[in-house]
Amino acid sequence: MRPEQPEKPEEGSGFSGDRDARGSPEHAARSRPGDELLGRALALVRHLREHCPWDARQTPESLRPYLLEEAHETADAIQAGDPDELAGELGDLLLNLAFQIIIAEEREEFEAREVMERLEAKMRARHPHVYGDAEEPPDWEALKADERRAAGRGDGPAGAEADGAGRTPDGEEPGASSDHGSPFAGLPDGLDALSRALRVQQRAAAVGFDWPEVRGAVGKLREEIRELEEVLAADGEEAGAGRSGGTVPRGRVAEEVGDLLFAAVNVARLAGPHPETALAAANRKFERRFAGLLRRARERGVDPAEASLEELEALWREEKA
Repeated sequence: MRPEQPEKPEEGSGFSGDRDARGSPEHAARSRPGDELLGRALALVRHLREHCPWDARQTPESLRPYLLEEAHETADAIQAGDPDELAGELGDLLLNLAFQIIIAEEREEFEAREVMERLEAKMRARHPHVYGDAEEPPDWEALKADERRAAGRGDGPAGAEADGAGRTPDGEEPGASSDHGSPFAGLPDGLDALSRALRVQQRAAAVGFDWPEVRGAVGKLREEIRELEEVLAADGEEAGAGRSGGTVPRGRVAEEVGDLLFAAVNVARLAGPHPETALAAANRKFERRFAGLLRRARERGVDPAEASLEELEALWREEKA
């Protein structure tokens, strides 16, 4: 079954000026020489499917792991700040996207034109300040909540790939939950816990369950720290098990640690930074500083495994300074 086609904007809907005299989208005027080369990725996949047995055997399901892997590698290249690596990884990612489109084309499910037209229609609807008469960007989460209600997919917003404050209009998670009445319907099952915490909080905020400012979330974070401290004091044996490499902490300790992490994500959301980006930067900073600590220890003939915590702390402060 072919998917339902996106509705074309009606006359007077605010989108009447988004096409030029030739009927092309207004943004098509921003095309540059070489843009058409991206379309050769589709031709490349068609050629591979005709001449390579391995490529011909592939299905959307068999290619899914590669798509996810290439997306992660592309994100790593962005984080590394290496333009050459990024260009290569974007090519690999583009190939995987082209594969999905061509296989759908072969199955007569949809074509590349439909993918582009649906994208353009979605972006026109989400940018009335660009394509319409609005003077300011819309409330993205409220707008996407309206989209989901109109599509009969529950009361929650379509969770976009957003910045920490949830203001990005351009993303949309793949996948959908069967719980269409839930504000969390549509969140992919494969989301990591950190990203899901952010998306869940954005969805709740879209229906009014939110702190008016970040200070409220910081106060909640302090409250969760105090509760964890109380549990640790009352349950030292269980907490110690996880630190000593024994069984994973369970019960109240694990619950309070989870609440603490959830509260920290909420602080990040309201403060602005995406929690995944902020945590990745903190990881890199710690790794860099700890490597410096080990270098200083070697230079002074100190064995970190035999050194006292005070000695290591002194080296850490030097490296940090």
